[in-house]
Amino acid sequence: MDKNIKILIADDSAFMRKILKDILEGMGFSKFVEAENGVQAVEYYNAEKPDLILLDVIMPEQDGIETLKKISKSGGKFLMISAIGQDSIISDAKANGANGYIVKPFDKDKVVEEINKLFS
Repeated sequence: MDKNIKILIADDSAFMRKILKDILEGMGFSKFVEAENGVQAVEYYNAEKPDLILLDVIMPEQDGIETLKKISKSGGKFLMISAIGQDSIISDAKANGANGYIVKPFDKDKVVEEINKLFS
């Protein structure tokens, strides 16, 4: 797996962004862009063209599903992260381009496993 990929982490919680970034740094990744909401995520996605996008479902201004709809057709791998594990939301995310879904609270091993699946 190319550890030189650029990763966009979009979550309104700075704490959650830090946890995800720490896990990813532990995997050897080092190029990150962080967004606090869906509108910012779209802007950063268009400017930075990240290879992997981690999107929280519930965010202010624009939720993760709407964000996914706007950017998923442009390329990249999309991993949704949410405290909401409802089948309808997971199905909606996958129908709109999500490659995977992690339910909070998650553990490090689950995040590592999902990312390894995306790039294997």
